[in-house]
Amino acid sequence: MGGKVYGKRNPNAVIEARQQRLYKRQLEGMTTRQLVLDHASKENISTKTAWIDWKKVNTWNDEDWEKDRESMLSRIQSMRIKLYEKAVRKGQLQTAAQILDSLGRVIGESVENVNINAPELAIRVETKK
Repeated sequence: MGGKVYGKRNPNAVIEARQQRLYKRQLEGMTTRQLVLDHASKENISTKTAWIDWKKVNTWNDEDWEKDRESMLSRIQSMRIKLYEKAVRKGQLQTAAQILDSLGRVIGESVENVNINAPELAIRVETKK
């Protein structure tokens, strides 16, 4: 943080820097309440102000999601394929099978589709005459 801030209200740049620190910390594995309370403690702000910061972080998360949404599917597919390759290399065939199922669902292959497309086998046993 820059120099000391004077006055009752912090300038917008200082507030935004504080909110950005919270944004960076949101993936540390804490629950929302833990994160907000820890943020209040670390930043020497009230819990109410910390919740206001969290609201801003949520707004940024929503904006990020809207921006990334279109490219997300291709990124997830790429991660699945890399994960599949690693699983096969390590002999984790159950994991590899689950990944293939997941990839199949994305392209529209489902149990119902597979069952519909599968041939039907009918066996009749006739009595001897």
